[in-house]
Amino acid sequence: MNEVADVTIIGAGVIGAAIAAKVAQESRQVYVIEKNESFGMETSSRNSQVIHAGLYYPENSLKAKTCVEGNKLLYDLCRRFAIGHRNTGKIIVAVDSFECDALEDLLNKGRKNGVEDLRLLSRRELQSLEPNIAGVAALLSPSTGILNVHELIKMFLNQAKELGAQVVYKSEVTGVEKDNALYQIEVDSSGEKFLFETRVVINSAGLHADEVARMAGIDIAGAGYTLYYCKGEYYSVSWGKSRLIDRLVYPVPPAKLTGVGVHVTLDLDGRIRLGPSAQYIDEIDYHIDDSNKRQFYAEAKKLLPFLDYDDIEPEMVGIRPKLQKPGEGQKDFIIRHETDRGLPGLINLIGIESPGITASPAIADIVSDMVKQIL
Repeated sequence: MNEVADVTIIGAGVIGAAIAAKVAQESRQVYVIEKNESFGMETSSRNSQVIHAGLYYPENSLKAKTCVEGNKLLYDLCRRFAIGHRNTGKIIVAVDSFECDALEDLLNKGRKNGVEDLRLLSRRELQSLEPNIAGVAALLSPSTGILNVHELIKMFLNQAKELGAQVVYKSEVTGVEKDNALYQIEVDSSGEKFLFETRVVINSAGLHADEVARMAGIDIAGAGYTLYYCKGEYYSVSWGKSRLIDRLVYPVPPAKLTGVGVHVTLDLDGRIRLGPSAQYIDEIDYHIDDSNKRQFYAEAKKLLPFLDYDDIEPEMVGIRPKLQKPGEGQKDFIIRHETDRGLPGLINLIGIESPGITASPAIADIVSDMVKQIL
């Protein structure tokens, strides 16, 4: 890297890849720096792989806006580039009459966010759509679906590379320093360190985005950039029960939206998956604790009466980079050009968790517009 880069993107998860595809141009020198041996190996791949509709998030929030816009963009991308996906639809189920008011609240929130296809279901309508689900009422979200995130990220990066972007793996950014009009980036590549300069830095480092912001000289506590790790475990359901539902099935979300509760999703092969749970942890740990199996079973059994305890087995763990501490209400995405902090050319993306995959093409549009204003 002897030349000065125009744009350096830190992180090759779905957000970094989507941004790379958008900002790469034949006239620009664009680098994507990824510390792992391949793309999307952390938050981007350890999740439910759901295309969300946008009904859980506060009105006018970045999460709501980018999710609703990204939903349409993502389905279009999946069709155009033959990315594996399925428009399953989703039902949010009230298991008793006390939860019915919450369905009304979600319906109203979703409509305010621009989700126009939501519909309340009576018990009879629910049973007609999903006869193997237990519930007294439900909210139907027809535009929810699932996709192959690996194929999506690969498509974004291929687009970027076709336009001249270079993707560098096994390279961890260990320093970001402002040097006049440029940024000096220090990278550790398999124990060997090197430096290069870039005009624009896009911090899409996911779980480590607050650390990158700190490297650049930002007081992350004062800025509200500190990330908190939230671990989610997933269990899979035996193939024998895999054809008993056709849609994603979610519970009414808890009052404190750490997550949306243990829900029921499908993969593209039709296998049922349960999760994620939500537990704050101090360090990144992908070990799954089998002692939580009983709790998973109890939560899932409320929605899936056909489920037996021996039907479920631990599958994987994902970790979400949250901006809210335990017990706090949810916080919005941070997508910010740091010019007012004396760091023009630095764009931070902090706390990009769910619905980050769905929002990725819309987020890339926002960042691309920022880059146009800089270069």
